[in-house]
Amino acid sequence: MRRNDKPHPGDSKRIARQKYAERQIDKWCKWSWDVRGKIKYSELIELQKKPLCLHVIDRLTPQVGSVILNVNTHEESFTKFGLPLVKDSLNNFVGPLGGVLAGMDWAFNNGYEYIVTAAADTPFFPLNLVENLRQVMKNDNYSIVMASTIDCQNKQNIHPTFGLWKVNLREDLRKSLNEGVRKMVAWTDRHSFCYSKFPSDNFDCFFNINNPEDLKKAKNIIDKGWV
Repeated sequence: MRRNDKPHPGDSKRIARQKYAERQIDKWCKWSWDVRGKIKYSELIELQKKPLCLHVIDRLTPQVGSVILNVNTHEESFTKFGLPLVKDSLNNFVGPLGGVLAGMDWAFNNGYEYIVTAAADTPFFPLNLVENLRQVMKNDNYSIVMASTIDCQNKQNIHPTFGLWKVNLREDLRKSLNEGVRKMVAWTDRHSFCYSKFPSDNFDCFFNINNPEDLKKAKNIIDKGWV
């Protein structure tokens, strides 16, 4: 616009719309997408006026001796939960196995022999998760037990982020991560592991929330009284 030009009548409306859009982006930034198409900080999205992360904490706490959160960024958003915040043991982000290693290191330093992992965006996992995993490990002496479900087509779905892990595997895991291993199954295949099957009558109990449509599904599951 030249100095002596008058503002176009639509400019003020355009600027107002832009500012409104910017406010909405700020308001809903927790729904923003990263390059993989996942919600950033989905664990802070509210379901029934409670953050997803708190749903997970409330379901897991009665099943274990201690709960920690694996958080690598924006720690200030998670301090309200009053739990230890543990960063990945390795500096470069190495995916879910990095969180497993962080949990193992914390557990080792605090006198635990096992850890249980649970995804923070999965609010309906079983209330008997740990007991079932523990029984399988105890009966068959596995080093790793992960959760699985059977769908309506009789297909087994694996949920490796929900598992019971022996802490004495931590140095092997650290070595594997430093060697470039990233996929969970690529590492678990090297050890004695198995799957503990959980029922999925009405829905997959390890259903996780990745987008607004998933949140609607979660609300529908609650409304139908399935949890």
